[in-house]
Amino acid sequence: MEVIILAGGLGTRLRSVVADVPKCMAPVAGKPFLWYLLKYLTKYDVTRVILSVGYLREVIIDWIDKCGDEFPFSIEYAVETEPLGTGGGIKLALEIAKGSNVAVLNGDTFFDVDLNALYEDHRLYPSTVSIALRPMKDFDRYGRVVLDEVQHTVKSFEEKKYCKEGLINGGIYMIYRDTKLFAGLPGKFSFETEVLEPLSAQERVCGFIHNGYFIDIGIPEDYEKANRELPQLFKSRNYGIAGD
Repeated sequence: MEVIILAGGLGTRLRSVVADVPKCMAPVAGKPFLWYLLKYLTKYDVTRVILSVGYLREVIIDWIDKCGDEFPFSIEYAVETEPLGTGGGIKLALEIAKGSNVAVLNGDTFFDVDLNALYEDHRLYPSTVSIALRPMKDFDRYGRVVLDEVQHTVKSFEEKKYCKEGLINGGIYMIYRDTKLFAGLPGKFSFETEVLEPLSAQERVCGFIHNGYFIDIGIPEDYEKANRELPQLFKSRNYGIAGD
C-alpha cells in the first residue's frame, strides 16, 4: 500500500501556540505530530509513503533524515513550490505514485482507522474514491456527509453548520489512480469541492464508517487535547509510545 500524507499546511490558526514549523511538525508530547501518523502506518501493509510538502519543508526533510530509519517503509517527497491546495497536493503526489490504489491522509488529522480494511472495502466497491467517515455529535467545524449506508455511496457533502449528529469526512481517502481524475483542473484547487463533490453526484464516491479515535489539531484547543490524549492512545493501541 502506498500512502500520501498532505504535509504542506501553513498552520495559521496554530501559530499562537506553535510557530516556525509546518503544522504536521507541531510537537505533541515531545514528538512531531507527523511521528504519530507514521508510527500508526507501521501497523498496516504500507510499503511507501509520499509526503506532499511545501511550507517550511526543510523542517520535515531534516527530521526525516534523522529519524526516518525508525519506520519500515520508504519515504519520498512531492514538493510544492507554491501552495497548491488539497487537490493540487494530491495530484502532484499521485504523479510519482506507482500503485493503482493509493491512500491519502491529512497531515494535521489523526483518525484511528483500520487501513487494511478500508483498502479492501475500496477494492470491493466500484468507486473512484473511498472515504473514512466518522460519526460525530454536536459539531460545527465540519460539513456533514450524507451516506447511503446500504450501497455505501456518498449522496452529498453539506456545508459547515451546527449538527446535533451526523457523519463527517475523517480525512482519510483511498483513491483509484485514474489518469482522468484531475482532467481540466488547474494546478491549485480544492480536492473536496472540485473532485469529491462532482464525483459524488456521479455515485463514484463510497463512504465507510469508522468509530476510531479522531483528532484534528488545526485549532489550539484540539492541539492541546492531542497532547493529553495521543500518548495514552498509542500506549493502549500498542502503536508505540512517544518518548520511547
